[in-house]
Amino acid sequence: MLRAGGIVLGGSFVSGSATAADGATTLTVLSYNDIQTAAAEDKNFPRLVTLIEQRRAAADGPVVVVGGGDQVGPHALSPISQWRAPVDVLNEVDPDADVIGNHEFDYGFDPISDVTADSGFPWLATNLVDSETGDAFDGTESSEIVNRGGVSVGLIGLADQGATTGKTNIDFEAEGVTIEDYTETGPAEAKRLKEAEDVDAVIALAHTGIDDAELLAEADADDDIDVVVVGDDEQRYPPEAVDGSIISEARARAAFLSEIELTIEGGEVTGFDGRLIEVTDDIEKDPTASQIINDYRAEVSLDSPVVETETPLNATFGANYHRETGYGNLITDAMRERVDADAAITNAGGIRSDSVYGPGEITGGDIFNTLPFPNTVVSLELTGEELVETLESQVITLESETGQSFGEEISQQTSGLRFEWVPHEDADELVRDVYVGGEPLDPDETYEVAVNSYIANGGSGYPLEDKVIEDTGELQATTVVNYLEEKETIAPEPEGRMQRVDRDLPDAAVTVDGNGKVVAQFDAPDDVESVAEDTATVWTPEGDHLDAEHVAFDEGDERLVVRVDDGDLADTVEDADDGDELPLDLYAEYESSEYEQIYFERSRLNADLTATVRRRGRGRAGPPGR
Repeated sequence: MLRAGGIVLGGSFVSGSATAADGATTLTVLSYNDIQTAAAEDKNFPRLVTLIEQRRAAADGPVVVVGGGDQVGPHALSPISQWRAPVDVLNEVDPDADVIGNHEFDYGFDPISDVTADSGFPWLATNLVDSETGDAFDGTESSEIVNRGGVSVGLIGLADQGATTGKTNIDFEAEGVTIEDYTETGPAEAKRLKEAEDVDAVIALAHTGIDDAELLAEADADDDIDVVVVGDDEQRYPPEAVDGSIISEARARAAFLSEIELTIEGGEVTGFDGRLIEVTDDIEKDPTASQIINDYRAEVSLDSPVVETETPLNATFGANYHRETGYGNLITDAMRERVDADAAITNAGGIRSDSVYGPGEITGGDIFNTLPFPNTVVSLELTGEELVETLESQVITLESETGQSFGEEISQQTSGLRFEWVPHEDADELVRDVYVGGEPLDPDETYEVAVNSYIANGGSGYPLEDKVIEDTGELQATTVVNYLEEKETIAPEPEGRMQRVDRDLPDAAVTVDGNGKVVAQFDAPDDVESVAEDTATVWTPEGDHLDAEHVAFDEGDERLVVRVDDGDLADTVEDADDGDELPLDLYAEYESSEYEQIYFERSRLNADLTATVRRRGRGRAGPPGR
């Protein structure tokens, strides 16, 4: 039974004072997770090293230091150091154990043994076992027991399907590894450690994300797992009692350190206190850690400027998973140009660092930090039908489990393409109205598409295996750097390449003659409660767009009226001839009575417009002599 603040809580935790009573010991658990891109920067990582030493020194009793996985990748130094830069720094930390996460497999399956051999601490993989022996696979351990200050602590390492087969290209079955159910293996190993090894506390290093860590706590019926240190989904989750276990996650990229103080009394955990400590700029950098990182950086001149940007380069997860970004456009434009392809696609998860760069000077290190994987640029041949299937593979619907947590997502960035995506389970098509190079997609036509090698091999669920026609062998980051070095300044912005649509308005026809106003009226769907006037925009297939000058919605008769300036609209289709009929799209955001958006502020409407061009009265010059 656990006790917080000296009060018995009937088997459940409440955070409070963990001051040890007579005969009790305070065990401090320090943890971090998902170091990733911070491993290549002389910023937070050396400060985290200092903070760990400070909290070790301040502890009132024994200390255990552990990691939650995803420490050795991805980062900007991986092309030259692979796992070595982060491992060299972590060896200075001298943790008691870490857990194998999906990014520990960034360099392949066999190099895991090299990672663990170079580490001065054990890497745990309790539920990733040798299919023949049932032991932890080569280079890893099933568990670790730490005896310190009269306290015995059992450590186990767990990963779920999402952090193994879901986020790597490793064929675990072919490698002779079985992925056991972490909710069964974890509690069973915790029970063994407590009963057979007589440990006082069990800490699970769980590279599962918070939701699955809570499932682990729920599955641990006898409450043998006292603490769950979480990694993978990179949440800021201060220590909290859940179903008899204390769960904590320190976000990612060395931004926080989790500190949990356990009261150990009579061979069991009886109380706790905990917090997340932010890694701030006023914490001094550990000089050895800084030197390790800077020595590696010097080998590849990561601090040299390559271009000036007039607009921000947004490498945040939230932006790149949910919508088109200027930086995503730049990356895919560089890829498409590199192989002279019709289109280019890159996965949102391959754009890292979760930071924004510029406006201002951009260095090579900035690019490698945002594209840290050793992925090369690859050229494929896809039919139009296969191209649509590829784009659809990344749409996350609002109704899905992921959509209910993070909102509807497009999960990729593209070049040479324009299309609409409809993120709902009842949609007839998840991706529609696709244009390639400004022309409607032909399902039977063959298109050359540039991608990175990770998704070419089926990563992130892309259906692209066995379609490669050329691997350039050039790193994706190098391709982008080379592309930028040819330019003095850049100003990438969203161009309407990927248009989100939740509901459709009826089709409409308008005439564009350059005089007066163009007015379109629509019967709105039943779930429209209001329309945001400043969001209505008309787009051409080429990416030109015009904001509406007036929008009116009558909730009583569910009537939507949109007005644009005819002269401005005519300018957007200036290359069209008299009598031409052009496809246009109207988009507008609205408050929905049906869709409860998780990420986006509002839902989005679309109407297909057919614009007939009339040039009379526009003064267009004719042939000489007229």
